[in-house]
Amino acid sequence: MVERIRRNGKAKRRAAAGMIALAATAIALALGCRAVIGPRARVTTSRTMERTAARLARGKYLAENVSACMECHTPHDAAARVSPLTAGRVGSGQLLPLEDMPGRVVAPNLTPDAETGAGNWTDDQLARAIREGVGHDGRALFPGMPYQRFRTLSDEDVASIIVYLRALPPVRNALPPTKLNPEVKLMIRELPRPLRGAVPEPDLSTPEKRGAYLTEVAACADCHTPMTKRGKRMKELEFSGGFILTGAFGRVASANLTPDPSGIPYYDAPMFMSAMRNGMVGARELNPIMPWTTYSGMTDEDLAAIFAYLKTLAPVSHRVDNAEAVAFCRRCRQKHGFGARN
Repeated sequence: MVERIRRNGKAKRRAAAGMIALAATAIALALGCRAVIGPRARVTTSRTMERTAARLARGKYLAENVSACMECHTPHDAAARVSPLTAGRVGSGQLLPLEDMPGRVVAPNLTPDAETGAGNWTDDQLARAIREGVGHDGRALFPGMPYQRFRTLSDEDVASIIVYLRALPPVRNALPPTKLNPEVKLMIRELPRPLRGAVPEPDLSTPEKRGAYLTEVAACADCHTPMTKRGKRMKELEFSGGFILTGAFGRVASANLTPDPSGIPYYDAPMFMSAMRNGMVGARELNPIMPWTTYSGMTDEDLAAIFAYLKTLAPVSHRVDNAEAVAFCRRCRQKHGFGARN
């Protein structure tokens, strides 16, 4: 009897192991092998970014006004009209206040607090997270963190951002970890791509080239491009608007930024710069989910360069207007204002 029980136990363990292997194989076939074995990740080094005044100033400018790091990694005063950053909490992280997310998505505390922040993360772990999408703990980051865009950050610019983060006042702010839906957690492991070499300084020789770099670093296309139900950007509709954001600010579809008649062909440089500085397009107020208060701190040269680049985009016909009735759109497969006109 004892021998029979032992044999049955071994058989059950073999069956369980076989089922686990089959499940792993099925996941790998459906989502890719990375869903099973984890994201591609390079081994981080012990290198430290040299702290200089020039890097600190550049990093502050990039993090606070261009790449909008602090927009996600700082709690906001939702009661105020433009939802400003909460004073004394810059960089301390927050649970992202967006609905329709695939689970709980948390922008972590990036201040140097050793217990609840990034005080024990190395500089290279920060660099890997920013540009390669792998956290200090080796997990794939949710792509709401636009590391796929930040890959273009030059080595000098990413070093500057890290120097700025290290200089933030430490804030104790314990946050729960990100907890994604199981399928999404597995899917995003396919996304990180290690950088194997240096990223040189960008070509900023013309306003259009300068604008292309800044627009990528600001991840403008991420919010101004609609997504499929599988969470992929619709490349044929890039910059054409219709990406849906829902939260305390309401339900908002992003605007079409292309020069098509359904986009912003009527903008000139002063009008664009005024919108970024004041949050107004004529008499219409921009929704606070559009972080114009962040971009308002950009230099005139950089804002003019971004507008120059936007004028070079291919026109994409896609009518989006949040002031109009919401209807199904055949182009982006979403429901938004003027959707029925597409």
